[in-house]
Amino acid sequence: MTHAGVPAGVDAVLAPLGGLRQELYDTYVDLHQHPELSFEEHRTAAVAAERLTALGYVVHSGLGGTGVAGVLGNGDGPCVLLRADMDALPVTEETGLPYASTVRATTADGVESGIMHACGHDVHVAALLGAADLLARGRSAWSGTLVVVFQPAEELGRGARAMIDDGLYDLVPRPDIVLGQHVAPVSAGLLGVHAGPAFAGTDVVNIRLVGQGGHGSRPEATVDPVVMAASTVMRLQTIVSREVAAGDAAVVTVGTLHAGTKENIIPDDAYLGVNVRSYDEAVRTRVLAAIERVVHGEAAAAGAPEPPAITTGDSFPPVVNDPVETERTRGVLADRFGAERVIDPGPVAGSEDVGLLATAVGVPIVYWLLGGWDPAAYQAAFAAGTTDRDIPSNHSPRFAPVPHPTLEIGVEALVVAALDRLAAPAAG
Repeated sequence: MTHAGVPAGVDAVLAPLGGLRQELYDTYVDLHQHPELSFEEHRTAAVAAERLTALGYVVHSGLGGTGVAGVLGNGDGPCVLLRADMDALPVTEETGLPYASTVRATTADGVESGIMHACGHDVHVAALLGAADLLARGRSAWSGTLVVVFQPAEELGRGARAMIDDGLYDLVPRPDIVLGQHVAPVSAGLLGVHAGPAFAGTDVVNIRLVGQGGHGSRPEATVDPVVMAASTVMRLQTIVSREVAAGDAAVVTVGTLHAGTKENIIPDDAYLGVNVRSYDEAVRTRVLAAIERVVHGEAAAAGAPEPPAITTGDSFPPVVNDPVETERTRGVLADRFGAERVIDPGPVAGSEDVGLLATAVGVPIVYWLLGGWDPAAYQAAFAAGTTDRDIPSNHSPRFAPVPHPTLEIGVEALVVAALDRLAAPAAG
């Protein structure tokens, strides 16, 4: 399927965007200052539901806990689903912005932390609300059904599944396509579209290594789980470098290591939290099997009194952009913004559960990157070869997208991609 240029009527639908600029900014700042953790997005969900109701959408709230879906029927034609995620992260903000978050909360595992939108979900919500507004105002330019989904708990990889299991597709029509975007630390004004596996799948592996504790002065009378953990961490790093082919891709990260209560006490056990990223099921299977083999092997080598306990946590598959629909979206975005501003970023090692909204009903998805960094700062870092050092990534306490033009381009990209799929209005 090929695109047919910029959709008819797009200029009329986007005409009010300039007048929404301040409202978009105010919404973004409000959301940024009031971040909420996964499955706790009550205020954010209420903002979305209230706005959609005022725009004439049929609104379903409380899906999967805090999810919101709005449906705007507008005659015969295709059904398009646009999605944004709502949750923030347990990260203490260090951006120095005048509207920086000062919110603190206790996570589900009992850790008190600052809370911030360190992954840009406030951008996603504000942009989708803007697109929902323009498409509702401009309904004379299209025909079909628009579904907008504000999803909880993307950071846990559970929100999409929770909404689906709670009857999302019993309440909203089955879409013909799922569309969405994620803000990224690249120059604002750029859009990144990649066909095929676009975002990695993820698996969490939790490990308990069992030792035999005792006094720090008598290690010979113990089986030290800290040393066992250290050896395990180092050995796990050989999986990608020595067991995954150069043409494949995977990431194995030990993100947490907990053991002991005092420097002169050798503890009974140690705990590792491991995160795996992959794009291919065969690679995933091989990596997970290698993790289990390494952990059991290190425990045996240390003389552990009990086998290690290995349990799996959150897991969700890669986001696989439909190749045909992706090329169509790339074309329509290039026609609108200019081919030089629509790039192919390649596969992204970050993970997203948005793909479940498509695979649950067997429809294609196209999910793209939305540049959000100050163009001058990004270009300077790019020219110096220091983007990895000078441009904070998603999940950094210094992650700070520029509101303009990020919000406007985010709204425009959603509107253009949606109108490309919705039908032209019937003549009459």
